[in-house]
Amino acid sequence: MLKNFVEELKWRGMIHDVMPDTETHLMEQMRTAYVGFDPTADSLHIGNLVPIMLLAFFQRSGHQPIALVGGATGMIGDPSGKSNERNLLDEETLRHNQECVRKQLAQFLDFSSGVENKAIMVNNYDWMKEFSFLDFIRDVGKHITVNYMMAKDSVKSRLTADGEGMSFTEFTYQMVQGYDFLHLYKEKNCTLEMGGSDQWGNITTGTELVRRIGGGKGYALTCPLITKSDGSKFGKSEGGNIWLDANRTSPYKFYQYWMNTSDEDAEKYIKIFTFLDKETIDALILEHKEAPHMRLLQKRLAEEVTVTVHNKEALDNAIKASNMLFGKSTSEDLKNLDTNTFLDVFEGVTQAEISKSEIESGLDIIGALAEKTGFLKSNGDARRSLKENSVSVNKEKVKEGFSITKSDLINEQFVLLQRGKKNYFIIKVV
Repeated sequence: MLKNFVEELKWRGMIHDVMPDTETHLMEQMRTAYVGFDPTADSLHIGNLVPIMLLAFFQRSGHQPIALVGGATGMIGDPSGKSNERNLLDEETLRHNQECVRKQLAQFLDFSSGVENKAIMVNNYDWMKEFSFLDFIRDVGKHITVNYMMAKDSVKSRLTADGEGMSFTEFTYQMVQGYDFLHLYKEKNCTLEMGGSDQWGNITTGTELVRRIGGGKGYALTCPLITKSDGSKFGKSEGGNIWLDANRTSPYKFYQYWMNTSDEDAEKYIKIFTFLDKETIDALILEHKEAPHMRLLQKRLAEEVTVTVHNKEALDNAIKASNMLFGKSTSEDLKNLDTNTFLDVFEGVTQAEISKSEIESGLDIIGALAEKTGFLKSNGDARRSLKENSVSVNKEKVKEGFSITKSDLINEQFVLLQRGKKNYFIIKVV
């Protein structure tokens, strides 16, 4: 049963440009579409989520999605929006990255259940590696004029911008990407390419090749580039990219990114980045507007995306970790945190190093608070705080006479000191 894919994208705010008759073409029968992914890292990041969701909604509408890993194009570099050429990668690295990307896409796309419209992953290096330069310029190059290529915005912006201009390698990028569309049209009956709005020029070069060489009709659809309401770049934090790989960005930090979105952005993102239907989303938006301080939109957005990218267990742990700073957690919760999450939760908290031998023989709480760490100004200040019952070790209140031992270590490495509700200090055992 086909659903109206273009209609679905419209209400979600996910259409920037779409070629005429695309909607009709997609409603006639099951179609195949592809999106390209850059394999220059072993993980995708949330900047890639828009094209991933395009494929996911496409498959859920009854069509077949192809995820193309740009092994060949990754060796060239795409000029769209880039001021410099990329680093070029060897084949072994590209294959490793491809496998990592496939695992992440499998959280969104059905590659394996055997359904008729199961997702496919391809790598353009597989058909470009045997293509000689002479064959390419003879069989493909003669069909596209330089005037046509020069008219593309991605080329114009590089040629007019201050800098070193554009290499021949990058100039030919749109031809290589265009050939991908032609190849997939011939081999997989793929009739639609999708991507971000900055890809329109490259995609339409592909539709030209499908017409001129393949004698068929290719379609193009692009999604707006996502921005944040404050003008800053979506998908970036102070620490750089928000990655889909839990080892690069902990599920806690991932969850927090979505929790910290503004009301305006949450309303936009929940349509794009979740599979919730229109009725559910409209009801959530209304509910949120009645009590914005409850941050219902942000919570639901963060929950949905974290479960999809990671899993329910990762979400539960992220919520527990988020409660750490608000006093709703126990010593046991703290000790269950892995090192990355612990450091993310208490990012920016001052640390002092203490040798393992001191912990093994038992570190007196007065020394731990003052002399050995400098957390509190003096032993007197430490005693006063202990008498006031305002000192905790790993979220549990302690009194004078307490000693920190090996059994108090979090991940065999950290001890969390706390005075009052908001003053934290970390002892790192080395």
